[in-house]
Amino acid sequence: MKDTYENPLITRYASKEMSRVFSDDNRFTTWRKLWIALAEGEKELGLDITDEQIAQMKAHVSDINYDVAAAREKEVRHDVMAHVYAFGQQAPAAKPIIHLGATSCYVTDNAEVILMREALELIKGKLLQVMKKLSAFALKYKGMPTLGFTHLQPAQLTTVGKRACLWLQDLLMDYEDLTAMISGLKLRGVKGTTGTQASFMTLFDGDGEKVKALEKIVVEKMGFTSAFAVSGQTYTRKLDYNVLSVLSRIAQSAYKFANDLRILQNMKEMEEPFEAHQIGSSAMAYKRNPMRSERMCALARYVITLPENEAITASTQWFERTLDDSANKRITIPQAFLATDGLLNLYVNITGAMVVYDKVIAKHIAAELPFMATETILMECVKAGGDRQELHELIRCHSMDAGAVVKQQGGDNDLIQRIKKDKAFEAVWDHIDNIMDPKNFIGRAEAQTEEFVNEHIIPVLRSEQISEEETEINV
Repeated sequence: MKDTYENPLITRYASKEMSRVFSDDNRFTTWRKLWIALAEGEKELGLDITDEQIAQMKAHVSDINYDVAAAREKEVRHDVMAHVYAFGQQAPAAKPIIHLGATSCYVTDNAEVILMREALELIKGKLLQVMKKLSAFALKYKGMPTLGFTHLQPAQLTTVGKRACLWLQDLLMDYEDLTAMISGLKLRGVKGTTGTQASFMTLFDGDGEKVKALEKIVVEKMGFTSAFAVSGQTYTRKLDYNVLSVLSRIAQSAYKFANDLRILQNMKEMEEPFEAHQIGSSAMAYKRNPMRSERMCALARYVITLPENEAITASTQWFERTLDDSANKRITIPQAFLATDGLLNLYVNITGAMVVYDKVIAKHIAAELPFMATETILMECVKAGGDRQELHELIRCHSMDAGAVVKQQGGDNDLIQRIKKDKAFEAVWDHIDNIMDPKNFIGRAEAQTEEFVNEHIIPVLRSEQISEEETEINV
């Protein structure tokens, strides 16, 4: 349909796998699995529920009769009760016991946590793929000198690989946050209308131990180890804030990388992939715009803003719950994951085929390194018997003159040529070219890169069994 708005997160940016997580099929199938787990638990604990009832429910766990649910919701104005009714139409024997003792949030909230865990696992997989590609890039270029920048002004040299480690370190922190979030996720559990489990106490004739056992059974059947110890009608909405905060931190890391790459592409030192028939501009045919990095920044900016939305939701839940969270959650949570998925697809794609222009990098180094080398030259001359103060003043004057050539005349930096002609610096003339080797100015950058990747990134990739075959993503 071209006369109706379509969400670009679905049609342009997110993967089919992430779209499936938040699909109606996955959500309502999860609801039905939760109703089955509840019925099985209640049967195990002695309620009059038959094998036939459970079998009928299982037979229709995934073939959702949407037309029946939609018609019923239009009539009763309640989505959960509409799906209870629709499930009952397909499993008539189970109709009397579907949703027994539960409140709507038994399925909506527990399902939300289950879907978020599925989505977080997808995000983790793609984050690891980026880390694998970036670590290979870092090791490949671990020893290639490049200008470092502070305040976006040329600073001491680093290496291309060491800079990639800055991006990697951010992702490592995100990975640690993400794995902690996944391992700590809890279901809302089996808590009843206001979280007191009163309805289940009635079902089990006041036997609190059976009520506790029922929750434990359901939690384990749904693949979790625990539920929130207490809840109102809903799980605390601070969970949604925490989950979106993790996504926001991933988006921050992606934004930093993509911004850096956009600047490097402007400097012609590095480029994102650019396909043979790709058009950079509708007007300027020569352009090679960093559109993937720009798209990463656009999606990341959106994700970064979303935790504030969930913070407001969490802080304005009245007492045991209020419904002004519901419509909001339907939008923010899926779209946060879809956008994060989309930007990680781009991150994987870009890091798999980044281009490094070593000659341009060397040219930029050559324009700035003479200034940086002056301290070494000064020390060498002093060791040979020169006067530090006199040499310092000479270097200052030569540097000002060379700077004027660069800035006012547009010429090359000729500082070293000036020093080579000044007899005050004769002590270094025979080895000044060796002094000017950029590798003399990168400190431990190469070793730091090797140490960081081998000691911090590779162990993570091995523990997660990330293989090269898992890293193919097209955008």
